[in-house]
Amino acid sequence: MKIIPKKLSITTICILLYLTGCKSAEPEISSSTPENINISSSQISIENPEKPLTLPPENPEAKANGEVQTYLNRLTTQGFSQQNQGIWIQSNDTLLANHQGTIPLPAASITKVATSLVALTTLSPDHQFITLIGTTGKIENGVLNGDLVIQGGEDPFFVWEEAIAIGNILNKMEIQRVTGNLIITDKFYMNFESNPQTAGNLFQQAIKSQIWPTAAFTQYQTLPPGTPQPQVIIDGVVEVSATPPENIKPLIRHYSFPLAELLKKMNQYSNNLMANMLAEAVGGSQVVAEKAAKFIGVPKEEIQLINGSGLGEENRISPRAATGMFLAINNYLQQYNMNVADVFVIVGKDQGILDERKQLPNLAVVKSGTLNYVSALAGALPTKEEGIVWFSILNKGASVSQLRNQQEILLQDFLNNWGYVDSSPSELTPNPERKTKTSRNEIIDNGG
Repeated sequence: MKIIPKKLSITTICILLYLTGCKSAEPEISSSTPENINISSSQISIENPEKPLTLPPENPEAKANGEVQTYLNRLTTQGFSQQNQGIWIQSNDTLLANHQGTIPLPAASITKVATSLVALTTLSPDHQFITLIGTTGKIENGVLNGDLVIQGGEDPFFVWEEAIAIGNILNKMEIQRVTGNLIITDKFYMNFESNPQTAGNLFQQAIKSQIWPTAAFTQYQTLPPGTPQPQVIIDGVVEVSATPPENIKPLIRHYSFPLAELLKKMNQYSNNLMANMLAEAVGGSQVVAEKAAKFIGVPKEEIQLINGSGLGEENRISPRAATGMFLAINNYLQQYNMNVADVFVIVGKDQGILDERKQLPNLAVVKSGTLNYVSALAGALPTKEEGIVWFSILNKGASVSQLRNQQEILLQDFLNNWGYVDSSPSELTPNPERKTKTSRNEIIDNGG
């Protein structure tokens, strides 16, 4: 069987995610303390994922906790209630600071950390979603006398370029015309559209360049020079079917980007639609919440979700749980020679939604979250004295810009105390071998 790889450039990704109208949780402007757990992060065991990963909330380190209290006092003078703020900061097995660290607070896109954790531990970083393309008839003189069938596989990043590549493969297989319908079965998504009828209509446009919308042509221009423009005419209609036809003959097997690369793209641009698709792929938001809480060893009350993306203040996570999930992802990925930098943004190195936040410390590996009255930030801060500091800051108040500004000042204050690093430590350096990971197409031989 023939393997046809395909890779999207970062420019392509940027254009697609911003021009397709996909909304992100970051710029989206919308609308008793649980039991303590006395476990250190050094007790993390990949073989025993149910072992708790979090620190107890008592006795934070005095100096760092004092810095946090100064930060909270600044927020108070600006009109923010300390009851709406939550902070958890730790280094290795040392709790550095805690303010309402076990209280679930509106988390916005920190929810995507939970989705990332459960997707990784359920499916593995190298999992690829498979989309099958087949026919119900014979190919004669450039004409497929029958239907073209797509069996969806929940690929959350099947986009214009993927469909254009498949259209070109169909042309190479001497299919220029389909006399029947385009039949869509199972969970087929395209351009982040989960409605199968809409996704099918987009695919039909993508494989016939004469009817490309502007967005498709824009994406085509990012492909290597000389890439053919597919010409596959479908005489029939787009039909959604609960089950595939019995007489289907498979032609092409499309493999998505590996899961780790999908998560990196999702987190770079805080793509809500991808996050919800991935959450659904592992059982839905309730399963994500329950599995994440169990994996890191916190009471289930500390992770309360209504979706996988973070849209809505009903998504609530405690700062301790958010930090614990970051640590859990990092430790889980070590068996694959990877770390959190392989699935989250490295400030100053990775393009994405954080480009506008110029005052965030370079080389920190973070996920942010924003709603109308919520600003959240969590991740890993490399320092000279404390090593990697893991933190979560969950804020709520009337001015997101002020909350962001104060988050950045707090992190810079910590770095002034603990020392800046000149380059990413090895523990927060992504695996260079992952750069070659991409989606691909496989032509299925006549024998199947």
